[in-house]
Amino acid sequence: MPSIFNAGANGEIMIDLHTHSLFSDGELIPSELVRRAVIHGYRAIAITDHADFTNVEHILKNVSKAKYLEEVMDIKVLTGVEITHVPPTKIGKMARLAKELGAEIVVVHGETTVEPVAPGTNNVSVELSDVDILAHPGFITIEEAEKAADNNVHLEITARNGHNRTNGHVARIAFEAGAKCVVDTDTHSPGNLITRDTALKIAMGAGLTLEQAERVLKNSQKIVDEKYQNDI
Repeated sequence: MPSIFNAGANGEIMIDLHTHSLFSDGELIPSELVRRAVIHGYRAIAITDHADFTNVEHILKNVSKAKYLEEVMDIKVLTGVEITHVPPTKIGKMARLAKELGAEIVVVHGETTVEPVAPGTNNVSVELSDVDILAHPGFITIEEAEKAADNNVHLEITARNGHNRTNGHVARIAFEAGAKCVVDTDTHSPGNLITRDTALKIAMGAGLTLEQAERVLKNSQKIVDEKYQNDI
């Protein structure tokens, strides 16, 4: 499948599929978030505000309007949600609902070591075809990573402080299980946005080789390519 991106001679594209705006706990309205992302060299961004059954319609209805920016900026803007602290038995229903309401990217807030995420969240999420990314999954098990590989759920190597404490574990387990990884920022404030060079260093800091890190960054491009090719 040909890429929708014209990357130039070096093929260097920065893509971030986990960010937040004022529609949850981010600091920026979508227009400013996207503008700042463009300045950092982004070619695609997903706005994935924290969602549960109480606010998912509100988020998707409003964040989807940010797609107007694609008409005037060289960036793809994907509408999404991060399913956050939803009880594991309800995550499947929540993910399906989000997709039905128009979410292009569904992220699940994984079992990070710095928040009281319900046990079982990782295990349920990696079994769901409606989930694209399991964010900051903490001490994910090899069995869970194998399920992620089977169901094409991407495991996140995160730039966000606190959540990134287990990046090395996540990367090691993912590669052992054959699961795909992505590097995301989990941006909440302007200073959280990064360049592609920094994303590469984050992946290598998790213990990956340069070749593996490059492959991880390309996984995000493949996700975006698939989303947009399916709309053609």
